Amino acid sequence: MIDPALFDPSAISDEIRAQNAEIVAKLAALPDPMSVPPALVRERRRQGLGPFPLMPLSGKAKTISIDGPAGPIPLRIIAPENPRGVYLHIHGGGWTWGTADEQDPWLDRLADRCGLAVVSVEYRLAPENPYPAPLDDCEAAALWVIGEMESRFGTSRLFIGGESAGAHLSAVTILRLRDKHGLNPFRGANLFAGCYDLNLTPSVRSWGPERLILNTGDVTAMANNLCGSHADRRSPDVSPLYADLKGLPPALFSVGTKDMLLDDTLFMASRWAAAGNTTDLAVWPGGCHVFIRFDSALSEQALSRIDGFIEGL
Repeated sequence: MIDPALFDPSAISDEIRAQNAEIVAKLAALPDPMSVPPALVRERRRQGLGPFPLMPLSGKAKTISIDGPAGPIPLRIIAPENPRGVYLHIHGGGWTWGTADEQDPWLDRLADRCGLAVVSVEYRLAPENPYPAPLDDCEAAALWVIGEMESRFGTSRLFIGGESAGAHLSAVTILRLRDKHGLNPFRGANLFAGCYDLNLTPSVRSWGPERLILNTGDVTAMANNLCGSHADRRSPDVSPLYADLKGLPPALFSVGTKDMLLDDTLFMASRWAAAGNTTDLAVWPGGCHVFIRFDSALSEQALSRIDGFIEGL
C-alpha cells in the first residue's frame, strides 16, 4: 500500500509550504483565466503572467513539420549526438493552453542525462479544436516517430511522456497504437500528474475554489473544452482510466500530495498495475500540480526519479 506518512502535513518541507503559499497568493491577485478567451490566456502565459514561471528556450532545439490529419503538425526536436533512445513528449496545459517550447530545460535534461532525442508535439488545442483533434495529432506524431526513428536517430528504443493533459494524451496515444495499429513500441511511459477521468475524480470535485495552479472550476472548464459535444466521457478514448490496460509498457506515475488531480494518478497507477503492467508510483509530499515547473529540492528529486526510471529500461 501507499505509505500514509507521505500525506502527513509534517512531511511537507518548509520550502514547499512557502512556495505553495506564494503560488496561491499570486494567482488570487490575477484575473480568473476562465473568464477571458483562451487566446488571451495563451498570450499572457508566454509573457510569464500565468501560474508557471517562464523557462528558457533551448539553443539546441529545431522545429520540423509533419503531415497531420488536418494539416501540418510542428514537432520540436532536441537531440544529442548519437542518441540512445527517442522520447515522444506531449505538453500540458489542460488541452487548452501550453506549447511544445514551454519546458525546454526538461527536454534538454533528458537529452543530456539520458541520451534521448526528444520530440515534442505541437498538437491542436481546444476549445477551437475539441476531441478528437488533439488526440489525432498525437497519434499521428507517434506513428511518424515509429517510422522515422531508426533512420533519423539511429535507435529503436522509444519512450513517451507528458505532464497533466500531456500525460492523459500520452496514455490515450499508447492505447490507440495498441488498439488501432497493433503496436506496442514504447520501452516506458513517464506520466506526470495526468487527468485520466474526464468525468472528474473525487479529489478534483472536492478541491474547491482555491487556485493552487488549478481549482475545481478550471479542470471542469478544461474538460468541457476538450470534450465539446462528445457525450460519452467514459469512453476509453476520452478517459483512459476506463480502458482495458493489459499489455502496456512499464510506467512511472508521479504526483504531488497537494495536486487536485491526485486521485487520477492513484487510480490509474493501481489499474495499470492490476492489469499486470510494471508500475512505479512516486508520490511527493506537498507538491502542487506539475510542481517540477518550480525550482526546489523536491523538483530535483522528482526529475532525478524520472531520469532513473528511463535509464533503468
